[in-house]
Amino acid sequence: MIHGKDIIIVGLQPWDITIGSNCKNIAIELSKNNRVLYVNPPLDRITYFKRNTDPLVERRINIIRGKTDALAEVLPNLWNLYPSSVAESINWISSKKIFSLVNKINNQRLAKDISKALFSLKFTEFILFNDQSMIRCFHLKELLNPSCIIYYIRDNLSSIPYFKRHALEMEHKLIEQADAVATNSDFLAEYARNYNLNSTMVGQGCDFSQFSFPEKIAIAEELKVINKPIIGYVGFLTEVRLDIPLLEFIAQSKPDWQMVLVGPEDEAFKSSKLHSMNNVRFLGNKNPDTLASYINGFDVALNPQLINEVTMGNYPRKIDEYLAMGKPVVATKTPFMEYFKDYTYLASTKEEYISAIERSLAENNESLETKRIAFALTHTWENNVNEISKLIENSKVQTR
Repeated sequence: MIHGKDIIIVGLQPWDITIGSNCKNIAIELSKNNRVLYVNPPLDRITYFKRNTDPLVERRINIIRGKTDALAEVLPNLWNLYPSSVAESINWISSKKIFSLVNKINNQRLAKDISKALFSLKFTEFILFNDQSMIRCFHLKELLNPSCIIYYIRDNLSSIPYFKRHALEMEHKLIEQADAVATNSDFLAEYARNYNLNSTMVGQGCDFSQFSFPEKIAIAEELKVINKPIIGYVGFLTEVRLDIPLLEFIAQSKPDWQMVLVGPEDEAFKSSKLHSMNNVRFLGNKNPDTLASYINGFDVALNPQLINEVTMGNYPRKIDEYLAMGKPVVATKTPFMEYFKDYTYLASTKEEYISAIERSLAENNESLETKRIAFALTHTWENNVNEISKLIENSKVQTR
């Protein structure tokens, strides 16, 4: 792993985000041997006015008004910057010329805030790690003059309507100007190589602190009263990523199987037939610290993804969490799931899903559980950041 460098991390997710974040985990791992400045996205004008009673937004407004410090050390060698400027909300602008002009102004404001933090921390030569901030950080190369730029791709964001309007072309240019591109799937690495040959799949990290030693994790009380076998899923229940008709087919075809779905629902799930099926239970959103206790009660863990632009190349981190608990996993056969093919059961059709679940129930044993756990535990954040470090070193970065 690289040592003794100064690193700026910019991206789409703030430090105080309430869900898991690749970028935060990478920042924490890098800060063990380097000095790291993690920059939150600036508050945009619309959010400033429409959500000013939200505690997280209120904090940012207090920083903008000078009532709270913008820079804070959150861990040894790791600082978090809340930009003091407001970004104009511009994605609705149809004119590329006007959009580009105002976006450069937004970038200049952000760069000014970052420069103040750099001066305070005495960062001179530094690496810029960009976690897919295509718009707000588009001009940071020219404005900050980093010694090296690593562009990190973890999601196919160009498929999302918000990003399609302006960001796709901008991402292509950011990939081109980067010294190296790191991705968490082969699919995304192939995409990046269209614009930069120095693009590498570095894998994915996972925090296993909540999922280690499944034999010591008590099964959630809610699951103890449910008949076996339990076929379960943990995560956000959304029609954008998950195949609702497939879940309905499984539940209807196998009334003796109990389907348990743990997580918040979008409107499509709330109105689905699943709610009227006797063998389907929605347990709602849970504290992240308790999710392992639910997975531990599953006989089979599912990842019933749709195959679309959003899911095509994404690394499904929940697969590592399932496997770290030793659970048989049945998942949709997406391009990236081939990476897990020796440790999971993959299906392309509704009928194949039924067969795969039946097979996983019949075959499961202690030896298979041990192999799944060992494989999952190779996907640590330390290993992931080691691969990112190799990219940086191979780019012949010379920083202080």
